[in-house]
Amino acid sequence: MSFAALKKNSNSSFEKLTRELEKVANSEKGSNDDRFWKPELDKSSNGYAVIRFLPAPDGEDLPWAKVFSHAFQGPGGWYIENSLTTINKSDPIGELNRQLWNSGVDSDKEIARKQKRKLSYYSNIYVVRDPLHPENEGKVFLYKYGKKIHDKIIGAMQPEFEDETPINPFDFWQGADFKLKIKKVAGYWNYDSSEFAPASTLGNFEDSELESIYSKTHSLSAFTDVSNFKTYEDLEKRLNAVLNSKPQSPRVDPETFEDESEGRGNAPEWASSSGDFNAPDITRSAVKEPVREEVTPRESVGDDEDALSFFANLAEFDD
Repeated sequence: MSFAALKKNSNSSFEKLTRELEKVANSEKGSNDDRFWKPELDKSSNGYAVIRFLPAPDGEDLPWAKVFSHAFQGPGGWYIENSLTTINKSDPIGELNRQLWNSGVDSDKEIARKQKRKLSYYSNIYVVRDPLHPENEGKVFLYKYGKKIHDKIIGAMQPEFEDETPINPFDFWQGADFKLKIKKVAGYWNYDSSEFAPASTLGNFEDSELESIYSKTHSLSAFTDVSNFKTYEDLEKRLNAVLNSKPQSPRVDPETFEDESEGRGNAPEWASSSGDFNAPDITRSAVKEPVREEVTPRESVGDDEDALSFFANLAEFDD
């Protein structure tokens, strides 16, 4: 976007971002957000759909938003919050986990694993085929997915073998449809069979139709806007309450924080809504005075490699 266009559209851009923020907030409160598409399993416990990942929205640099969050239960209830490490700030649970991990005690490391960050991505998609809900076909949605599917995307861009041609999955003309294939393995959704089709223009559409599809994409930057994150002090207060309060029955549906794209068709045992939970034995002193050090997302337990720089250099996204 040129500087002149940026100045001309400043008011409308702010209004659009505000609307998107309101939708994100409503979604996090449990409201039904019809912007999102979710895969489903059929009666045989298999799932199949064909989707197309879309380019970065107008005025944004990347075709995804990357968000870290925590979801675990302590004696004082559930801790379900976005992590400040998403926006490169210190986060109290990240600092506590780092202390536990570096203690050299195996039981502390196990606690840190249970409290580690969860990584989620958000992208715009076009639904090519959805057998269980054909009414979704031909529409643009937001799609929340995890590292496993993200690895499929990176694998298509940076193939392992020299006889494989790299593709940009987010390109209208030289990208490829993504065949989502889901199987249940040991109670979890498994995406290993999912794959990209050969490169082709989306739907063999003319540019005018592709432009119409592009105009329907949703803002992704809204998911990483600072307004979606509580302050360090508020998170620390909540963390102390969760780890130190008397046990109470959780009032949270695990589905509100389970990442379906990571294959969790059922909530794991530790997230049971029955309230049966062996809470970690963490003393108040271990939580009350966390070390206030600046940490980046790469410093927390269970980090994943960041491929954002690869996308930032793609010329296709500048168009």
